[in-house]
Amino acid sequence: MTKVTAQLSVSVDGFYAGPRHTGDGDWMTSAESAGFFRVTRWVTDAMAWRERQGFAGGERDTNSDVVAESFEAAGAYVMGRRMADGGEVPWGEEPPFRAPVFVVTHRPRPRLERKGGTSFTYVTDGVASAVEQARAAAGGRDVAVAGGGSLVRQVLKAGLLDELELHVVPVVLGTGLRLLDADLDLAEKEAVELTPIRVIPTPQVTHIRYAVRGRAPLLLDDRGSGGGPTMVS
Repeated sequence: MTKVTAQLSVSVDGFYAGPRHTGDGDWMTSAESAGFFRVTRWVTDAMAWRERQGFAGGERDTNSDVVAESFEAAGAYVMGRRMADGGEVPWGEEPPFRAPVFVVTHRPRPRLERKGGTSFTYVTDGVASAVEQARAAAGGRDVAVAGGGSLVRQVLKAGLLDELELHVVPVVLGTGLRLLDADLDLAEKEAVELTPIRVIPTPQVTHIRYAVRGRAPLLLDDRGSGGGPTMVS
């Protein structure tokens, strides 16, 4: 059964990159880039990631197995336009996805065909449409929401996400682009409930996979007085 999944590397305080780069300078030298590469260092060190990129070397370890598993599970991807535009040149003519990619955007663009089975289809009628098209193209495998963080929040907010995997890196960035933010539009007494279904600790990163249970009201828990959870009005 096809699941809609998302995964991101984050710092302990919840940032997936440094402060957003808005200037005209080189993104690679920006604070956003510095934070991003710190929390994704475990990925770029992994042999499975390096092999997929056509690079030599890397570590064959638990983290590499996690990367390999994520590539194997994905039958199609959903991606934000900023990520797609930023990766177009570095990914080259044979991007690492080897599957259809559906790019959520407000700016139309013809479909891009790349080597190795990757294609980029630009979807202008919303995130739900992109997810539905990706489901149809996934061939029974998972739809992976590749990011960035804003797109992951949109999919979560829309109730379309089945699993969320956080790769928590033991570093505190202090500021930057936060994955889970106020734009989920939760009510004051409402939360998105998650159930941890897998935890893999390593020295570099802890991989935590959650099943997304969806929105639920927050309850007043007065079990200390002998009662139990009650609705908060």
